[in-house]
Amino acid sequence: MTLAVPNDLQYALLEFIAHINVEDYDSIPQDFINLGFSPEGVTAQRLKDSGITEGLTFAFRQLSAGGGPKKIQERVKQEFQERYGSELSDKELQAAARAEMLVRMEEQLESEGVDVKGVTNVMEEMSRRNRELFSLPPYVLYVARAFSTLEGIGLSIDEDYAIVQECYPYLAGRLFTDRSPRAQKALRQMLGLSENSHSTLAAVQAGTRGEDVRSAGSKGLSPGKLIEMSEGFATYTAATADVDQDGAGQAAAAAEFTKLLLDPKGSTLQDILVDETAKLGDAATRAALRTALVDSVLAKAAATALRTPKNFLENSPVANFIPAPLRAAFVDRPAELPELLSTLLHASAEDERIVATAQELVDALSKRSGGGDGFSIETLAAALRDTNTRATVTEQLPGLQAVGRRVGASLLRRAAFRTEQASVISETTRKALVDFNNNLAVVIDYDEDDARDS
Repeated sequence: MTLAVPNDLQYALLEFIAHINVEDYDSIPQDFINLGFSPEGVTAQRLKDSGITEGLTFAFRQLSAGGGPKKIQERVKQEFQERYGSELSDKELQAAARAEMLVRMEEQLESEGVDVKGVTNVMEEMSRRNRELFSLPPYVLYVARAFSTLEGIGLSIDEDYAIVQECYPYLAGRLFTDRSPRAQKALRQMLGLSENSHSTLAAVQAGTRGEDVRSAGSKGLSPGKLIEMSEGFATYTAATADVDQDGAGQAAAAAEFTKLLLDPKGSTLQDILVDETAKLGDAATRAALRTALVDSVLAKAAATALRTPKNFLENSPVANFIPAPLRAAFVDRPAELPELLSTLLHASAEDERIVATAQELVDALSKRSGGGDGFSIETLAAALRDTNTRATVTEQLPGLQAVGRRVGASLLRRAAFRTEQASVISETTRKALVDFNNNLAVVIDYDEDDARDS
């Protein structure tokens, strides 16, 4: 019941599960090719056009929901009733589903240039075509045999048992710790982050160009999914500890999670959290500055005072007797300062989303702080009362310096890019500020190993 799984196939499975989990169905045709479900030469577009992946995706989604064949049959019947009518009998539901399938098959054949009227059996023709696109790899038989045995045991204890969901803790543990590019990409997709959102400047660049953040591919971190995967990681780590006696498994999970977050060499999860922290710090800092320098009563009074001399001179003949350099230095430029601050500290839609995401994460953690199963605050606190766990955490504290430097460097780079796009600032001043922020970011974000070697 066991079979060696090559690395390439392992990553293909991770990617497929990630796409199923976040319902990224456009990526699934390529997943089937990577998993060996299609003969050589079949393209992802051809698979997508055939519609075959829709049925397979539906099947995997039902398996993920659990409950075995009985519960799957109940769910399928319920879906058919919602689609075709709750008053129909089982035979009528089957007939309606078959009729819809035939219509879609005919449409697919017509899209490929086939004269449907000349086809004697549409289903047989589609079956023949699908055989050319789809094949069953040998390893699937091993997986199916193992899963069916294990699922049978699980269903005998819990009628809602889902073996696919039982694999989730391993998936979380693997994605949190694997540094390969494919695993990193799969983790970002699981957490709701786009492929381009690994760059801390992606959203800033979109905002400064006046683009919709969503069009730039930045979907934003999903707090719920982050907590869910963190709990999965904790569950997997606890389960693989020697013995989960007196909380030993949870202590091991807390220790491993701390290592993951504070590793001086970094991790994919650390990269994501550093990026999100920098985004939040950037948005919160500018929001605080805007409140103090633009929106407060004192700031508005100061803005009025700065604009008054300019407004007076615009309607007064006295302006003709004031030298232009003096007027520019002491009247015009001060009057422009409030508008300059308002432009520089403008809150974008991305800023609002970042703050909302942070609040959502706080709310989600608060709900779990009341106890219960999972990786709650109480669970973490209890684990930290363990002497060995505290020692492990203490050993990782130097990693806080590295994480802090990375957050600081990310903030500086974001500030540099914003400054570079601020056309309201003179070119000379803009360049000086950009260079200063970028150079300081390089100084802060150094590699400790390289520093020790030098």
